[in-house]
Amino acid sequence: MRIPTPGARRWPAPVVAIAAVSALLLVSPAAAVTPPAEPAGGSTELNRLPDEAASVVEVLLADSTELDRLVATGVDLDHDVSRTEDGIVAHAVVTPSEAAALRARGYRLGEVVLRPADSADRVEERAATIAAHAAENRAFTAALATSDAADVRIIRADYYTSGTNQILSVEAKWAQGQTSTSTLTVQRDSGPGTEIGSGGSQTISRFVDAGVYLYHRGAATVTARPDRIRITSPTGDVAEARVTEWLPTPADDPEGPGYQKDFVTSYLTPTDLYARIHQLAAEFPDLAEVVELPYKTNGYRRKAQAVLGTANAGRVAVDTLAWGHEGGNGISVELADPGAASRPLTVTVTGRDIRVGLATDAAGTVTSTAAQVVAALNAGAGSLVRAYTYRGNAGAGVVAPAARTVLTDGLRAPATVSREPHPVYAIRIGKHRDGSRPGVLAYAQEHAREWVPPLVAVESAERLLRNYGHDGRTKQLVNNLDIWIAPSVNPDGGHYSFYDFASQRRNMTNHCPLTGAADALARNSWGVDNNRNYTEYSLFDGYSGASSSCTGDTYAGPSELSEPENRNLDWLAQHENIRFSMNLHSSGNYFMWSPGAYAVPGRVSAPRPTLDQESFFWGASSRILTAIKRHRNMAVTPARTGPISDVLYSAAGNSGDMLWYKYGIYAWNFEVGTSFQPDWDEAHQETMEFANGLVELMRVARDLDTDHQRPTSGLSTTPGDTPGMVDVTFTVSEPAAVFYTLDGAAPTYASTRYGSAGIREGGETLTLPVGTRIHWFSVDAAGNVENNYRPDGNGRNFRKATVGG
Repeated sequence: MRIPTPGARRWPAPVVAIAAVSALLLVSPAAAVTPPAEPAGGSTELNRLPDEAASVVEVLLADSTELDRLVATGVDLDHDVSRTEDGIVAHAVVTPSEAAALRARGYRLGEVVLRPADSADRVEERAATIAAHAAENRAFTAALATSDAADVRIIRADYYTSGTNQILSVEAKWAQGQTSTSTLTVQRDSGPGTEIGSGGSQTISRFVDAGVYLYHRGAATVTARPDRIRITSPTGDVAEARVTEWLPTPADDPEGPGYQKDFVTSYLTPTDLYARIHQLAAEFPDLAEVVELPYKTNGYRRKAQAVLGTANAGRVAVDTLAWGHEGGNGISVELADPGAASRPLTVTVTGRDIRVGLATDAAGTVTSTAAQVVAALNAGAGSLVRAYTYRGNAGAGVVAPAARTVLTDGLRAPATVSREPHPVYAIRIGKHRDGSRPGVLAYAQEHAREWVPPLVAVESAERLLRNYGHDGRTKQLVNNLDIWIAPSVNPDGGHYSFYDFASQRRNMTNHCPLTGAADALARNSWGVDNNRNYTEYSLFDGYSGASSSCTGDTYAGPSELSEPENRNLDWLAQHENIRFSMNLHSSGNYFMWSPGAYAVPGRVSAPRPTLDQESFFWGASSRILTAIKRHRNMAVTPARTGPISDVLYSAAGNSGDMLWYKYGIYAWNFEVGTSFQPDWDEAHQETMEFANGLVELMRVARDLDTDHQRPTSGLSTTPGDTPGMVDVTFTVSEPAAVFYTLDGAAPTYASTRYGSAGIREGGETLTLPVGTRIHWFSVDAAGNVENNYRPDGNGRNFRKATVGG
């Protein structure tokens, strides 16, 4: 029996020992500010103008109340909130017009943390890296044409031991690796002076990153230390190399000798990510499969649009009926002054060109109003376009003539990015993928602009599969866990962030009504925040931290689970064996769990985990954060570790809360690094260290099935402040629930559960009369009961004590 999470139908996972976490992060202090004014008329919406780029800027706040007010404006907040002696520094993602609106409301803005040029630099850096790889391949091939060199080149041949196993790892480059999926066969000798082939053979597979071939690589167990290897390419060319000895790994490192990692070389778009996991599944069919999730997204697509006119009352918005890529792009609209008096309003359609002849009076002055032009367009060109007045305006203003305007969807991604409803993919890794093993779920890119977290997901998948054959600890994970990794749950938004608007947070679905901001001038303000559209403690339940505005960056959508991206995650969570999850986000260097939402005023929180559950969160977190720190000695601080609503702000309807409260999954949230799109060197370091943490979560999950140690518990007593009373606390050997009675009855799971003294304060203190008889038992999250006691009311070997006696 395991102790259930509140409202859950699934049992929590194992508990591990708690360890301290070092603090390294520093922030700039915030000066105290005058409380910001509420917007006139009570409106909380900020407006983003078309074609504005966004920056990340500091917002300097006095206290948590000011932070809650800032959240309520619907401003797009980065996941970085630093609490200092002088106040709070929050990071907001704002355009110039949004920044001006915040200042007008009394908010004080500080330094600019990330500029639009930084994102553009990252895209150029990615393109340059891919181009450099491709150029290297061309140079290698060209060099072969002018020499007698073999078309295969051995890069590395490393021998090492792992326990009693002997391993040979080989990397080689083949001239036709870009176009051919063939493996390469490596023959080896069995030591100095022996024939090549006497030690056997192994195959190595091609490694492709962002669509560009890098090299072939692989590792295999050998029976003797080889001295030389030979590779014969499929075209018959031969290369030989001497085997070198690989350096040993420190004994305390969970990554054994020869552990392979570092599998990403550039940022990856969702298209790249999906290709990568398909490639992995094809290479390791016995260990992995790609699963298409049941709900396709709306797609990286939009209707072709334009807004004609300048004054709102005289503006006409026009959308094509067809998607831009299906014929909408290229349709044109002209609002023509006929140049003559007393002309009627007319609409003429010639192929894909629509000409509106505006009406004039006896003096030849244009008289057509926006409302009249809208009606005429819908009547005369309704098979091509839909017209409407600007954002609910009555349209009584006279329309200004407009030259021929070509409607466009405005999308800039190459044709290799699908414009159709997009399938969402996860890779499922495990020797037994039938639900019989404990499940672990990792998912990334709920927020489109977060480019590093998907790399952490892919890097972790690569490590699991490529180390399986030679690393015993990895083999234990893959043999005994059922691992789901979804590298991009929001591919539409991800593509939009890469190619159109780097600061895009949401998906691409336009839920705005025609009377709202559905027109082309709001094209960077549409979409649902996928991390606000889930079912537990959401905006629709009255909780704070999400927007009801269709252009708000934390827009919760029209209803819970309205979005296919969110229904996909809900589908994944319904797999009964999944007990752990990690939601990969950036940025801010946080490590968080539920509760993630509260209601204001009063900060009324979603239910807090029990003391033993909170202890498990802290203990497992310490293991995971220690693994992260191992990479380059960077630590997530204790102040940034804990429940979301404690260390950040309320996020109504977030995925972690759904997984925890609805499904009983121990759900964490990484906030990777300090920027959405850092330069590649930093992105690479963050990928390596947080992949360490994600793999460590899988080791925590593996411990669930191997934890058979029963907890022990005791009482600690001190004299109470009142004569005749005693203060009592329980102690446990590991994080575990304690159930107790004070009336002499045998304790059961229905008995009082020992609770917490408060937020981050440990166990409560019971003040009891001297002579009180306490009966109790403890049970850890793996279901191990102290003394093998049967808590059904019939067992008698529970713990007993009389306090103060």
